[in-house]
Amino acid sequence: MSFIVGLTGGIGSGKSAAAREFALLGAAVVDTDIIAHELTGPGGAAIPGIRHLFGDASIDSRGAMDRIWVRGRVFADPSERHRLEALLHPMIRAESERRLAEATGPYAVLVVPLLIESRDYRNRVDRILVVDCPEPTRIDRVVQRSGIGQDEVKRIIAAQIPRDERIAAADDLIDNSGSLDELRARVGALHQRYLALARRE
Repeated sequence: MSFIVGLTGGIGSGKSAAAREFALLGAAVVDTDIIAHELTGPGGAAIPGIRHLFGDASIDSRGAMDRIWVRGRVFADPSERHRLEALLHPMIRAESERRLAEATGPYAVLVVPLLIESRDYRNRVDRILVVDCPEPTRIDRVVQRSGIGQDEVKRIIAAQIPRDERIAAADDLIDNSGSLDELRARVGALHQRYLALARRE
């Protein structure tokens, strides 16, 4: 794929909703969150490594990573989070590169929650698109969809890059504090821009 948009945003900002709209318009979407879930799901390729790092308690009865247990551990101890990232990130990167190489469509959208934090990703994308909305909205969305408490969501947000730094790194910005129709309109406008840029490539 010759033209790649890196899509990112803080937890609860609406990255997945934006990615779905791009996919509906014909863009090839490669979502590293989906890849991570596959790697850490029942029988996933990362399961042996996770068990080695954190022990049997980190694996649930289905043979998947116990997300609640691991989340509690890694957000309480940054060194543990770095160990998990050192295991998962190379696997996610290799699989995302494979999928991008096989992608068809006018351009690709690579969804990476930690795009700005992972500096080398800047070399892998042509544009950085940040999906953003105010922190209270993000907290409410995550609590409603996942059932985890506000304090835990705030801890996750605190572990991510500050909002202003993420916005400053953006080539393009979507304000996703409104309705789905508003998001759809903003994605549609960017889709036209990306089609034009991809043609130039």
